[in-house]
Amino acid sequence: MHDMVVGQLLALPRVFKRLISILVDMALCTLAVWLAYYLRLGVFIPLDGRPTIAVAASIALAVPMFVVSGLYRAVLRYAGQEVVWATMRACAGYGAIYAAIFAGYGIDDVPRTVGIIQPLILFALVFLSRSGAGYFLGGAYRKLSRPAPRDRTMIYGAGMSGQQLAAAIADAGTMKVVGFLDDDRSLHGRSIGGVCVYDPKTLRGLLLRHEVHHVLLAIPSASRQRRNEIIEQLRDAQVEVRTLPGVLDLAHGEVRIDDLRPLSIEDLLSRPPVPPEVERLSARISDRVVMVTGAGGSIGSELTRQVLALGPRRLLLVESSEYALYSIHRELESLGVEGCELVPLLASVVDRERMARIFETWSPHQVYHAAAYKHVPLVEHNVLEGIRNNALGTLVIAELAMEQGVENFVLVSTDKAVRPSNTMGASKRLAELILQGLATRESRTCFSMVRFGNVLGSSGSVVPLFREQIRHGGPVTITHMEMTRYFMTIPEAAQLVMQAGAMARGGEVFVLDMGQPVRILDLARNMIELSGLTVRDEDGNGEIEIRAVGLRPGEKLYEELLIGNNPEPTDHPRIMMAQEKSLPWPELRKRLDLMAWHIQRQDTVASRHLLQSLVEEFAPTDGLVDWTHLAADLRLDEKVA
Repeated sequence: MHDMVVGQLLALPRVFKRLISILVDMALCTLAVWLAYYLRLGVFIPLDGRPTIAVAASIALAVPMFVVSGLYRAVLRYAGQEVVWATMRACAGYGAIYAAIFAGYGIDDVPRTVGIIQPLILFALVFLSRSGAGYFLGGAYRKLSRPAPRDRTMIYGAGMSGQQLAAAIADAGTMKVVGFLDDDRSLHGRSIGGVCVYDPKTLRGLLLRHEVHHVLLAIPSASRQRRNEIIEQLRDAQVEVRTLPGVLDLAHGEVRIDDLRPLSIEDLLSRPPVPPEVERLSARISDRVVMVTGAGGSIGSELTRQVLALGPRRLLLVESSEYALYSIHRELESLGVEGCELVPLLASVVDRERMARIFETWSPHQVYHAAAYKHVPLVEHNVLEGIRNNALGTLVIAELAMEQGVENFVLVSTDKAVRPSNTMGASKRLAELILQGLATRESRTCFSMVRFGNVLGSSGSVVPLFREQIRHGGPVTITHMEMTRYFMTIPEAAQLVMQAGAMARGGEVFVLDMGQPVRILDLARNMIELSGLTVRDEDGNGEIEIRAVGLRPGEKLYEELLIGNNPEPTDHPRIMMAQEKSLPWPELRKRLDLMAWHIQRQDTVASRHLLQSLVEEFAPTDGLVDWTHLAADLRLDEKVA
């Protein structure tokens, strides 16, 4: 009955709610006069005759004063400190005028002390009425407007972040915190905010006893190693794990539910971050003109962010995708870095005339060449465009860099360039050969290449695909149960690309330390289990199936980072230097012209054959599957038939 009445009150139009507040205040004015007379005379008197003057004056003064002070604009169910101050301002103004009339000037048969006592009583009554309305209506509103808590949750970490998170959850009402977990033994068995703190060693029993659906990690200052140990404990518990950002991300505000995010596979990377050598990087970038090709891509966009942080004079964003260029340009502008001019340039790296005009106009000092087609099956089905963009586009940019006297040119390469089994990898290896050849010529430009593996969260990465498949109930599809890949985060890769480029002397192939290769099956299994679900076994038990669908064109089971086995260390602990053979530049240049001629003639067979002769390690795992070539052959067969 109570909830129904409150619900009807809350549903009233705002004008009726204000009218009710005014009527209540008029009644309080009357009550305050009556109580003031009692305090002055010691007896309750009927409010007729001369006392009605005090009542009428109170109502006539209070209601307009409350309107002017904004007291009727406040939402009572959210009554808080601002309502207290509004009430004090309104009552202070009212009291000054009321006391001046009845205590200062004086009205016959109205005790002067009533003019002082009544405003004080009225303030107390108005304050209590607002506070009471806020308490009862606010609690009822939260009860009516949110669902009953369904998800039973435990918070790992009973420190300040954990306590703030528990308070935020209690306010939102969408989850119910049934306990804290903390490594601090002195907290075990204690209650914080009415919630008990437990020993993490008893986790499995606690999850069953309390029917927990989620575990929230509120340990922003924990080391990566400790986080990994905790995550490993939770993997088999069949609960969804979410986490707060790192301590630096939470430094400027209290913890909110919005800060929670699903635990990602990036959280499982065991490599500790290596701080960048800022002085060396700043010397090459600060107050310089820097060009990033492929600026809207996964690696290119992160490169622009990290370059911008080092204070270049001008940053040239070269990108062929209009939307990608618009997005990264808008993002960088929002950072508001002073002293750096951002120049968004729509251009394809294979367009020599357009790129020549850009180089001549802006004269960059540093070039990070990240523009490339990277999706293995797509390039395998579009061979000519893959070679033209990845290899001949690199030739265009590199030769223009030499002509314009660019100081440093860094190519973003890939582990798929090592003993490639697909056109994408072979075209990237050819791009490396081009830079190795140009590095043998006399030039101001220092050429270098940085080779690394898969980047988590990049376009084409399996991680977003797996996440989407899990969200839709599976199956999670992998190409082969034994496939392995190297993985690295986007910021980590971009930072090491810049670091390696700063160490270059000319012609080096730098290889980033990617740690140990990860089996894709294990990656899929981890993502499923950390989502609070189970992997379906051979007997059909479990929620999410992992299904092998077979290798796609050009794919291989294992990737490598080196062609040879003789990497040399550098002065950076995460960067090695590979010794890779190269081709004499005059011979390579002639064959590149021949490649351009084959591509111009749309001769897919000849182009791929020439690519195999240039990249001796290229060993295709499939026949030619270029869509256009296959369709043309089919039409030719139909005509002959």
